[in-house]
Parts: sequence; C-alpha cells; structure tokens
Amino acid sequence: MTNKLINYLRTKNHQRSWDDVFAEIKDNGKIAHRVRMIDCEPVYQFYDTYSDDLILNSSAITISLQPVESFIPFHIHDYVEIMIPLVEDCEIVLEHTKIKVKQEDIIFMGNQTIHQVKPISKKGIVINIALKASAFSLNELNFLQAKESSSAISNLLFSLLSDEEYGEGRYSLFEINHNQKIVDLVYDIIGEYYFPEIQSDQIIKLEMLTLFSRLIRQVNYSDIKVKSNQRQKNNLLSLLLYIERNYKDITLTKMADNFGFNPNYLSDYLQKHTGKTFINLVHLQRVNVAARYLSYTNASIAKISNKVGYENPSYFYKIFKKYFGMSPAEYRKEIKK
Repeated sequence: MTNKLINYLRTKNHQRSWDDVFAEIKDNGKIAHRVRMIDCEPVYQFYDTYSDDLILNSSAITISLQPVESFIPFHIHDYVEIMIPLVEDCEIVLEHTKIKVKQEDIIFMGNQTIHQVKPISKKGIVINIALKASAFSLNELNFLQAKESSSAISNLLFSLLSDEEYGEGRYSLFEINHNQKIVDLVYDIIGEYYFPEIQSDQIIKLEMLTLFSRLIRQVNYSDIKVKSNQRQKNNLLSLLLYIERNYKDITLTKMADNFGFNPNYLSDYLQKHTGKTFINLVHLQRVNVAARYLSYTNASIAKISNKVGYENPSYFYKIFKKYFGMSPAEYRKEIKK
C-alpha cells in the first residue's frame, strides 16, 4: 500500500509557478492578500484550502501536496498546518529561524505563524494537512490535557489545536525516529483521503486523534524540539470546555461557582476573550450539538430541542435559524441530499 500510495502521489506532485497559482486563485474569486513584509519579501494570507488541482475545499480536514521544485512565498494560515516529508527531508523557514524536518518527522505549524517551505526536489514528497478550528471539538481534544509526565507537550498540542489566539509564532517538531506505528498511521490517513470509501471522513478524524496520542507517547522515548513560552490559554479553554460539557442545563451562576468566580467577572471575561456573551456561547454549543443530531439521527425536532436544553421548540427554531440561516427541518433536508 505504501509504494502504491507514493507512486500515486507522484502523479499529482507537479512543479507550479507562484504567479500562475496566484492568478488562478484570483480567477476563482479568491485573493491571497499580502499582509506584511519580511526583509523585503511579502507575506501572504492563505485562509482558504485547496485541492492539488487548486479547487477550493472547505472541509475541516484537508490534505494536499507541496509542489516540487516550486517557490511558495512566506504566508500565514488561520488554521493549524501539519507538514510531513514522506520522501527526503525538507526545510521550513520561519520569521527568525530555519527548521530542518527529516523524512517522516512531523511538524505542527501554529495558526498565524509566518513560514514557507524551501523548494523540494523533484523526488521529494511533502504532505500538508490543514486542521481548521471546526475539525475537533474541545471535548474531543480534552484527552490531550493528560496529567502525565508528558503533560507539557500535551497541553501545548491542546492549545495549538484549539485556541485561535495561541498558535502565532509557534511550532512543534516531532522527531519520530521512523516509528513504524506512527508512519503506518500517517499513510493510512493519507490513503483514506485520496482513496475515500464509506466512513473515510470519520476514520480520518479518529486516526488524527490517535496520531496525537502516539506523538505524545513518543515524547517519552525520543528527543523532541518544541518552541513554546509560558503564555498558554488553558484557563479560557477550561471555561469553554465546561460550557461544551454542561450546555444543556448550564447557568452563569453555576459555572461561576464551579470556578470560584464572581458571575459578573466571568461574564466580562468570556466577552473580552471570545467576543461572545455567555448566553451566545451556550446557544452556539447547543445548536451545534443539535445539528449533529439532525445529521445522524431520525429523532424528531421537538425531541432534539429538549435534548440540547430547549423546552420550547419554537424558541429552538428561532435560535437555530439565527446561527445556521435555516430552520432545523431545512437543515436536515439539506444535509441529507
């Protein structure tokens, strides 16, 4: 399977002119904005994700190939990017440093981190995995906050993957020493993406979570290079995780008591750090859970309304439409087309 996949990836791995890429993206109605300069070199904002054929892809998890023998300018993303050189090494340039990533090692690039990949050889294969904020819920990532000897890297990954304000200027390089279980897992994720079958999206998501766990385990057996500082947002993340877990019957007073805060202070803190009020955060969690029920079950809308914390179905309809732009019934019909 590995050789077959490598041969397939080579058929899609072409040299690209940055000017042609920029023009094609612009023709499709998207623009890679230039946001600043570094030593007379422009830095671009890449907030959209594309397939290897430059087709816009809005999925929460996307995979693409680094084009061979091609210049790509400095750029930033509003998502976490994972880069894995499958064949040969690669060099990544950040604003103030350069990082050599050896074959099969894995580097996580924080969102808003300025970087570029030096042109790779014609034989090289580098995979880019984009993880948008919607890829995983805080609850799914909570296992990363393990109270173990590896808690430092666990918390770093948790913050990189779940906090939109945390990633800037940060990366995490895992030297996996060709760990076969990790390598096989990476190839399986790529295979599921390029040769999708039933449940491929779910398998990719679950295998990505497994990959995070295996990388944390690997920390105990090999050296790891991690660029970090003490500015972590686990306090805010803990608050958001509490909302995610207790959305059905949560109240500001109960939540404040749980964390030992004054309710007014908690309300102001959430507003300041998320841009949303406490009740908006609760509504957002409730309707997102409701959307999953609408997508994957045949439960009645009234039952779903009650299950996510709304006793009045009419009010649930109103809130759901506010966030999704359509009624629950319309959403269910649209998602199941």
